[in-house]
Amino acid sequence: MCVGDPLRLLSVEGIAGTTTDGTRVSLVDLSLVPEAVAGDWVLCFLGTAREIITAESAAQIAAALDALRSVMAGGEVGDAFADLDRAPSLPPHLQAALDAGQSHG
Repeated sequence: MCVGDPLRLLSVEGIAGTTTDGTRVSLVDLSLVPEAVAGDWVLCFLGTAREIITAESAAQIAAALDALRSVMAGGEVGDAFADLDRAPSLPPHLQAALDAGQSHG
């Protein structure tokens, strides 16, 4: 599984950008987002920025990643997913199976 990191662009030089997550500085490839400028938030996968995101989205993604790290270390999720204002739902075929009383495949 590939997880994207929200990073803030500090500077841009050609197709390379210097970014930070607030604790570390890294160099990323901006080939897929040539319109990105210093100050933008980008979602990066394996050292490549895939899209420009809002500061709000960056904060939500960072909170979710922090919650996952916490759970993996035996901690709690807290309110990291508070932006999800709906209960999770099953795909229609699984919901139909559950409604029919099936609990396993």
